Amino acid sequence: QVQLVESGGGLVQAGGSLRLSCAASVSIFSINSMGWYRQAPGKQRELVAAITSGDITNYVDSVKGRFTVSRDNAKNTVYLQMSSLRPEDTAVYYCSADKVVVPSGSIYRYWGQGTQVTVAS
Repeated sequence: QVQLVESGGGLVQAGGSLRLSCAASVSIFSINSMGWYRQAPGKQRELVAAITSGDITNYVDSVKGRFTVSRDNAKNTVYLQMSSLRPEDTAVYYCSADKVVVPSGSIYRYWGQGTQVTVAS
């Protein structure tokens, strides 16, 4: 079982910055991949950024060059640094953790509760 707690959301003006944090209840060494998703009203949840246990990162095209995902293994925390924010970045942001289930070897995805990010124009 993995519990994820997000923080750092809020209201910001366009062009501003926010840093989201996701604290895991277990060592993130044991987690294959952690990601940040977002869901805007009326839209499907989409992957924003992800980072693997080997520090390989990937981003959705719309945030490349503006968002950075990172991890602090000592704090069991993953971050999403968001800069040059745009109104279209407004959404609930969710943290996810993909962990191997023993002994089946399948992957189970855990979710945080979400944090609201609102970018005012």
